[in-house]
Amino acid sequence: MRVLGIETSCDETAVAIVDDGIDMKSNVVASSMQLHVKYGGVVPEIAARSHIEAIIPTIQEAIEQADTNWDEIDAIAVTYGAGLGGSLLIGVLTARTLAITKGKPLIACNHVLGHVYANFIRKTNLENYDIVDQAPEFPMLAIIVSGGHTQLALFESHLKYRLLGRTQDDAIGEAFDKVAKILGLPYPGGPSISAAALKGDDRAFILPKAKVGKYDFSFSGLKTAVLRLAQQQVGESFDFPSYRLPERLNEGQKANIAASFQRVAIETIADKVITAIDEFKPNSVVLAGGVAANKALRDKLASVVPCSLVIPDIKLCTDNGAMIAALGGWQLKNNLPLADPYTLDIAPNLTM
Repeated sequence: MRVLGIETSCDETAVAIVDDGIDMKSNVVASSMQLHVKYGGVVPEIAARSHIEAIIPTIQEAIEQADTNWDEIDAIAVTYGAGLGGSLLIGVLTARTLAITKGKPLIACNHVLGHVYANFIRKTNLENYDIVDQAPEFPMLAIIVSGGHTQLALFESHLKYRLLGRTQDDAIGEAFDKVAKILGLPYPGGPSISAAALKGDDRAFILPKAKVGKYDFSFSGLKTAVLRLAQQQVGESFDFPSYRLPERLNEGQKANIAASFQRVAIETIADKVITAIDEFKPNSVVLAGGVAANKALRDKLASVVPCSLVIPDIKLCTDNGAMIAALGGWQLKNNLPLADPYTLDIAPNLTM
């Protein structure tokens, strides 16, 4: 089964072709991130316009990279949620049109679940991918960490799972972005915080961990604690405007705050994972989502997870078409219902 996957939930126009849910034949990403940097975050209208310009060339490039043609493609998978409405609309309308005109089955995919299924890509002939031929084993614990999601799920088998917990406010990636803005570090915040943290002392400051449900997460309090800490470091009170902090903080203070924040955010994730492992005894743990590219998080989980830990190649952590093509392949294998190309609608607030 050769599936072409289309992913346009945010600012990446991504298309890939994956065979049988495991063999990646192509993976092409056209990102509009640089257009959003000066705004400090993704501007939905700019992202949608970029998708319109990039979607057809990206599909063509993915087909060429896979050295295939439409006759050899068995189905089209597309992200229909969660994500930005305008961005999702471009991908879904394109997939619907292609499914009708090319006579291909259409598979509607959950973006968050797609991140999990990036871990089931076990083969590729593409260069510069670090993929180990070790499929996750069930029962499987999945930790999904990204700009919009922080979730912990237990999978009994393919596509059969229960959500153990989720963030009650900010996602971890969102917290990274907001802390980076407080410190005057460039967008996207994740890589900027990680780079600054390398120059700092992660024990320089004591920051709080949220006390919420057993498997739930919260990062808004940690973000606020960083704001108060930064204000304290420059000798100002809580009403001092955050936009003036970067010019008052020196590089050493920024590095120490970044390192301390990153340590506590990562420990928050690791603590929940360890608790879930102790209770459910999974055979494997998978890390998924854009924040899975964070080296400190990878290293921390590698040091505490006692069972098999599966982490995708860094290029498969951020939004990509391969994860959607892989998920589409597994949905076909498990006989999940197909989508109607004449009626499939977007679901910006879709959850797992």
